[in-house]
Amino acid sequence: MPPAMYSKDEKALCFHHEILYDAKIRDVRHKDANDKKSPFEYLVHYKGWKHTWDDWVSEDRLRKGTEENKELASNLRREVEESIKQKSSKASAKKRATSDRSSVRNSEERGNSVGRGLKRARDNDIEKEEHFQTRPSVRIVMPDNLKSLLVDDWEQVTKNQCVVKLPAEYPVRQILQDWHDEEASKRTSSSVDEDVLEEVVAGLLEYFDKCLDKILLYRYERPQYRNLRRKFEAATGDLSDKGPIDVYGAEHLIRLFSNMPELIAQTNMDLQATNRLREELSKLTLWLSKHSEKYFPTRYVNAETTHAGK
Repeated sequence: MPPAMYSKDEKALCFHHEILYDAKIRDVRHKDANDKKSPFEYLVHYKGWKHTWDDWVSEDRLRKGTEENKELASNLRREVEESIKQKSSKASAKKRATSDRSSVRNSEERGNSVGRGLKRARDNDIEKEEHFQTRPSVRIVMPDNLKSLLVDDWEQVTKNQCVVKLPAEYPVRQILQDWHDEEASKRTSSSVDEDVLEEVVAGLLEYFDKCLDKILLYRYERPQYRNLRRKFEAATGDLSDKGPIDVYGAEHLIRLFSNMPELIAQTNMDLQATNRLREELSKLTLWLSKHSEKYFPTRYVNAETTHAGK
């Protein structure tokens, strides 16, 4: 059994629901006191909280107190706070709308049966919309500069009718490999962490390949995609036997990130797996944000005249 990853009195970060809190390890023990091969668990004290909140937690809820993890904790907290504000705003708007509907109910009820039928249909639509809005979603940290790049990209394609010149200098496969290589060097102490990293990269590659045509492309980009698809399927040529992950780059990858909350919400992952995936994706977006100058040397060309790869 390898030694415990954290020691008594060590400062660390600990997950409680979706937020990483500053914490201190107060004690360490085996989960099964009679089995020295059982996993370790740690008694943590959350900084700024009463000792009544102290809790025994498993190792997978703890993170080392590195600057990178502290930055992640700060961004996760900010995303949660922004989400709470948005929900509060939506709740207020819903309350006002409900009040407005109630104020006209009597007059609607005086209408004929057709009017009542239309009202029921509208109410059903409202219920469906509310059900859709309450489906679980996963907040992923999206740094401000990536948000700006998303907006700029949208304007170039939809307003200026331009497309990204392809193949990208750094395609999606290369970007994710670069992140993997840098992250892997930080995870030598835990084979589980390494396995998670491998699964996340493999999953993103698959998601990107399947989502590009259906979700990520704007209308003006589809002729370019069809041209590329023919080259992917050709028997010869530079792009034969390749795919979207070998041609498209960071601009389309962050479009996938912006859609991931809804995509994840449609899976059957449990809460623990969802939170871990959210953490990994947030690490990736923060990393990409810091290297944006390298991976976003974007050149746009007119959608009508471009031919991918030329």
